[in-house]
Amino acid sequence: MKENKIKWILPFLVFIIGMGILVGTVDHLKANAKKQNREMAGLNAMTYAERVKKDMTKGIGVTDTLKQILVSEHGKISRFSQVAENMMTNSIQSIQLAPEGIVTEIYPEKGNEAGKIDLIHDKDRGEVSRYARDNGVFTMQGPFELKQGGRGIAVRNPVYLENDDGEEVFWGFTIVIIRVPDIFADTVKALSDFGYDYRLSKNVSRREETYEVISRSKGKLTDPVSYVFEMAGDRWKLEVMPRQGWFGSRSLYMVSLGGLLIVVLLTGLTGALLVFDEHRRRFKRLAVTDALTGIYNRHGFDEKVEQYLKQHPEKPCVGVQFDIDDFKLINDMYGHASGNRALQILAQKMQQYFGEKAVVGRNGGDEFCIFLPDCTCGKVKHWLEEFTKSKRAFCYDGEEKEFHISLGYAEYPLQGDDYDHLMRCADAALYEVKLRGKNGCMVYQKGFHSEVRTRLGFALTDVSENLPGAFIIYRADKTEDEILFANREMIRLTGCQSMDELLEYTQSSFRNLIREDEQETVEHNIWEQIESGHRNDYVHFHLKKEDGSLLEVLDHGRIVENGRYGKVFYVLIVDYMSMRKHFNV
Repeated sequence: MKENKIKWILPFLVFIIGMGILVGTVDHLKANAKKQNREMAGLNAMTYAERVKKDMTKGIGVTDTLKQILVSEHGKISRFSQVAENMMTNSIQSIQLAPEGIVTEIYPEKGNEAGKIDLIHDKDRGEVSRYARDNGVFTMQGPFELKQGGRGIAVRNPVYLENDDGEEVFWGFTIVIIRVPDIFADTVKALSDFGYDYRLSKNVSRREETYEVISRSKGKLTDPVSYVFEMAGDRWKLEVMPRQGWFGSRSLYMVSLGGLLIVVLLTGLTGALLVFDEHRRRFKRLAVTDALTGIYNRHGFDEKVEQYLKQHPEKPCVGVQFDIDDFKLINDMYGHASGNRALQILAQKMQQYFGEKAVVGRNGGDEFCIFLPDCTCGKVKHWLEEFTKSKRAFCYDGEEKEFHISLGYAEYPLQGDDYDHLMRCADAALYEVKLRGKNGCMVYQKGFHSEVRTRLGFALTDVSENLPGAFIIYRADKTEDEILFANREMIRLTGCQSMDELLEYTQSSFRNLIREDEQETVEHNIWEQIESGHRNDYVHFHLKKEDGSLLEVLDHGRIVENGRYGKVFYVLIVDYMSMRKHFNV
C-alpha cells in the first residue's frame, strides 16, 4: 500500500516542481537570451568578417602576382593579355598596369577604354594614388559605380624597382577592379542562410569615420552587433542580427510549449521509472546470478571478489574451487533433471553453511567457487573439511542418491598474490584431490600445477568402452526402439566395423538384432518384467550378426528416464556360451 501511494505522490510532486522550474526557466531565458544571442552573433560577425577579408584577399593577390612578375622581369610583362586572362574570375572586372601612375594596359580592353587615365594627377583618384606611391602601401578605393553595371572597388599596389645605383624607384601600379558584392557573394549568402540579417560597410576615406554600405540583406537591423576590421588601411564593418530578432515571441512560445511537454512527459515517466527501476534491479541481479541455483554466476563472483580485493588489498582471504564427483555419470544414469537437482541442493548447502560474509558462485556445469574474506587457510581448514564430508543427496524414484564433492583451496596473498593466481592455485589443489581418489579436501601446496588441470568427470564413452562386455542404449518404446549408442565391444559382437555400419545393418532398430522367431517373445518378456515392477532382468535370445550367423547371448538391461530422449534402455549383452563355459554351468 505504501509503495502504491509513493507511485501516485511522486508524479504529482514532479508535476508541481516541474511547472515551477518551467516558469523560472522561461523568465531566466527571457532575461538572458538577448545577451547569449548577441554573444553568438558577435562570434558569427567575426567569423564571417574574416571570410570577407579572405575573399577580398583573393582579388588583392592578383596585384601581388603581377608585382612579382614586374620585379623579376625588370618592369616588363610580355604577353600581358594572356597573363591577365589566366587570372580573371567572375568577380574581377578588369586587371590593369599603370607605369609611372598612368594606366596603359587594361584587360579586357573592350568596355574598359575609359580606364586609361593618369592616376597621380586625377581629381578623384590622385590623393589616394599619391598616398600609395609615397608610403609604399596598396590602397582600396570605392565602392563606385561601374560603367558596365554594378559596383566595384579598385585595388592599387605600388611597384618599386632598383636602379643602377641600387636605389628603389617607383615604377607604377598593378591594379585590379573587383566587383562587389560579387567577390564575397558566397560568404554573405552563407551568413544569410545561417539565419542572420547583415550589413557590410567600408569607410568613405581614411580620414573620415563615416561608412558607405557595400552589401546588405533586405531585413531591418535593430541594435545589431558589429565587427570592425582593417584591410589595406581601410576600415570595414560587418553588422549582424538574428533574422527572428534577439528573442522573438515565437521562440518564447516554443520554449514554453516544449517545457510544458517535458513536464508532462516527466510526470508520466516518473511513475514508469519507479517500475522500470525495480525491473532494472531485478535484471542486474539476473546478470550476475546463476539462473539454476540462485547464487552468483562466474561474472558476478569475479566482480564481487575483485571489488573486495581492491578495497582490502592487505587482508588475507581464502579462495575455494570444488565440483561434484562423477557428475557426468549422475546425468547419464539418472537424467539431467536429477543432475540439476543435485546442483541446487549443493548451492543451498553452500549458502547455509558459509553464511552471508562468504561469496559463493557457480563457474558453470558442476564447478563451484567460494571466497572467504578476512581469514587464513589454517582458520578455515576444519570448516572446509566438514563441508566436504557433509552428507548430501537427491531423490530419484523415491530413493535417496548420495553424491560427493572434491575441494581445493588457497590463501591470498600467501599463495596467490592476485585474484586470478589465487583461483588457479585453488583449482590446482582441486585437481590434486581428483588424482588422489576424489571426495576430499586439500589446501594448495608448492608443486601443484594448475596448467595440467582437466575435467575429470566421466563421459559416457569413458565408462562404456571399458565395461566387461557389449553395451548398447536404445529407446524404450514398443514401436520405435531406435538404437542411440553402442560401444566397440557391441559393434564387434555384431560383426560390424563401425557404428554407422551397425545402424545401417539394423536400420537403427534393436529388434532387428534378435532372431526373427524370437523377437515377439523377447520383447514380451522385457515389457512383462517392467510392467510387473522389475527394472528389466536377464533375457536370453539369439543375436543375429551382420554376416547372418547367430550368437546365443544374455541381455541384462535397465530402463532409465533421459532428459532428451525420454525412457531409454541401458543394456549389457554377454556371450551366453562363453559365460557358461567360464563358470562351468
